[in-house]
Amino acid sequence: MMTPSPPLQPAIVQDSHRIADLVELIDQLIDVVTEENIALAMGLPASQSRHTARKLELSELFEQWVKQVSMKNVLLSTPDRALQIRVLDRIERLRLVMDENIVRLRAAIEASQRRIDAVMAAIRQQIAGNSPYGANGRISGPAASAARGVRI
Repeated sequence: MMTPSPPLQPAIVQDSHRIADLVELIDQLIDVVTEENIALAMGLPASQSRHTARKLELSELFEQWVKQVSMKNVLLSTPDRALQIRVLDRIERLRLVMDENIVRLRAAIEASQRRIDAVMAAIRQQIAGNSPYGANGRISGPAASAARGVRI
């Protein structure tokens, strides 16, 4: 007896609840990224963002949706034109928010690098001020001698 093979045609998602789930996922991702953008705009270092874990979780779920759609395992087809427009609108809003997030994350990383550079420069300056040697490797200031104060 032969086992039935799966249909070659991808399943068409006509269940508006499933599409509404996708819209809800996109809305959650937009909210999290928008909150992170606000925090980054206020000067929060990227490494201290409390939004990173949730953003990663939601983006992985969204990536699974994209993979299923791109592999044509799922087609986001619905006769509801308003729902189609809503999905496209949300995807465009997500793209804009993510573009802003990339810019803000780069700025936060650059600011962190400037802080690190400033701290390192201060450390180097402090070390150089305490060192008897100058930048050229020669002794700066009065020469130290072990024979100082010894009378012959």
